[in-house]
Amino acid sequence: MTRTKRPDGPRIRQQKIADFVRKQGRARVEDLAGRFRTSHETIRRDLTALAENGQIQKFHGGAKRPGGDGEGPFRDRMARNAVAKRVIAEKAADLVSPGETLFIDTGSTTLMCADELARIAGLTVITNSTAIATTISDGGRAAAVYLLGGRFDRDNRETAGPMALEQIRLFHADRALLTIGALDAEAGATNFSFDEAQVARAMLDNADTLVVVCDASKFGRTAGCRVCALDRIDDLVTDRPVPAPLEAALAEADVRVH
Repeated sequence: MTRTKRPDGPRIRQQKIADFVRKQGRARVEDLAGRFRTSHETIRRDLTALAENGQIQKFHGGAKRPGGDGEGPFRDRMARNAVAKRVIAEKAADLVSPGETLFIDTGSTTLMCADELARIAGLTVITNSTAIATTISDGGRAAAVYLLGGRFDRDNRETAGPMALEQIRLFHADRALLTIGALDAEAGATNFSFDEAQVARAMLDNADTLVVVCDASKFGRTAGCRVCALDRIDDLVTDRPVPAPLEAALAEADVRVH
């Protein structure tokens, strides 16, 4: 006799929903209803309960990871997709020539890139990351490093805010090397942090070319803070083939994918 699987109780289902949203970054009501085989109204009630407990953050039609920058503590991000980020870092370094001037923003992927870039002679690097500044300086390749001032975030080891934005405008770079929170065919490059998105926009506005570094987990996702449209990106450096819809949009925007 075959037994029919009983649906999960509300508490178990809600915990599974919370785990799913945290893993994916965000999810829509209709997708959750299909995944958990229940009604849209039940899912909406589940999301309300989870939001009241601080486990997720609701938006119209769905839910996303709660609060903050949406990506978790910096130490956790460094450990996530580490092999992919190393592949990206090696590819990104191949794009840079000795003597170039670079803006580099804060991120776990850009910090990996800094480790590779530190081997290139004569770079001038302007960054808001104390970790990146230290990594480049420790490379011993006669780099000139400028650390932007501003409000300091201890977790990300970065500066941000009006002072950092004003100081970015004092420089002009050959390239801006930026990391992002998400990349979507329609939304373009976005970030989870308003402050980090502002820094990224200021850097790309004062650079000749833009290199975006991100692993494949960022594809097809969106975050709340706009960085730029796809046609502003000159080079995208990633670890895996880009999904077809995004690949087509990048080709139309003349983005070189590495």
